[in-house]
Amino acid sequence: MTTTSRHAAHLEQVEAPGHMLTKAAARALAVLRISVGFVFLWAFLDKLFGFGYSTPSERAWINGGSPTNGFLSNVEVGPLQGFYHSIAGDTWADWGFMLGMLGMGLALILGIGLRIAAGAATLMMAMMWAAEWPLAQQTSAGEPSGSTNPIVDYHVVYALSAIVAALTYAGHTWGLGRRWVNLSFVQKHRWLI
Repeated sequence: MTTTSRHAAHLEQVEAPGHMLTKAAARALAVLRISVGFVFLWAFLDKLFGFGYSTPSERAWINGGSPTNGFLSNVEVGPLQGFYHSIAGDTWADWGFMLGMLGMGLALILGIGLRIAAGAATLMMAMMWAAEWPLAQQTSAGEPSGSTNPIVDYHVVYALSAIVAALTYAGHTWGLGRRWVNLSFVQKHRWLI
């Protein structure tokens, strides 16, 4: 059995109602995929243009602001506090963050490259989890950290959602995933699925 025929057989299993995923489950996973994608894309857009939600327009990236400076320079807890302070506002950190948010957002919304998006989301969310360090009840200054759960917070949920989207081929429902996997360069480089 060739790689392509094994993949096709797997997709038939995913699509067969009642076999692995029902149509309702596939649609729910598509909604989850698109929703998490929009979380990442919105972070990119708000930091880029400063819509006034988490970023005021005067601190927008297009107006000379830094997408990472505010968050990273205000890390108040955890073993990586000094590291995050040292990279806050660095050009490479700004570009990495913004390209990551844009890439993950578009990949999840479009339903393409979900393996890469899941890996990137897991890495980015792990870094942001470590920056907020929810294990601590107090900041380094002795103030309450604001942590409500020491282990599972929204960073973990976003990462797991991206992983589930990739593992269930959620891009094939209401996305371009089916077309994406049939492209010749994706067939040659399976890690791009």
